[in-house]
Amino acid sequence: MMDLPTDMMINAQTRIAAQQGVPITIVRHGHDASGVIVLKINRLDGTARVFTQARFGDDLVWSPVSKIDPMPEADADRYMEQQARFDPDVWLVEVEDKQGRLWFPGKVVS
Repeated sequence: MMDLPTDMMINAQTRIAAQQGVPITIVRHGHDASGVIVLKINRLDGTARVFTQARFGDDLVWSPVSKIDPMPEADADRYMEQQARFDPDVWLVEVEDKQGRLWFPGKVVS
């Protein structure tokens, strides 16, 4: 299985979401080829869902960062800031979607 470089996957998903009026913002640009994505889905009501990208066997999956889902947006922002300090290659990506949809390929695992 050949994985797309991270920057190409993010660019593709950004275009797909934009076609449906859902903005995706790159908050922090990580390593182009292999940076892990931390995805904040801003529900535009003071809450957010936050997922980290992980490998599960041969598949890329999304793992919620908290048992509280959705979580308060301020907590989501703090988590994103911590990840940026911890991993210089991480991508921080924010989706604004009232429905809280993932917009990236892969299933959610907990």
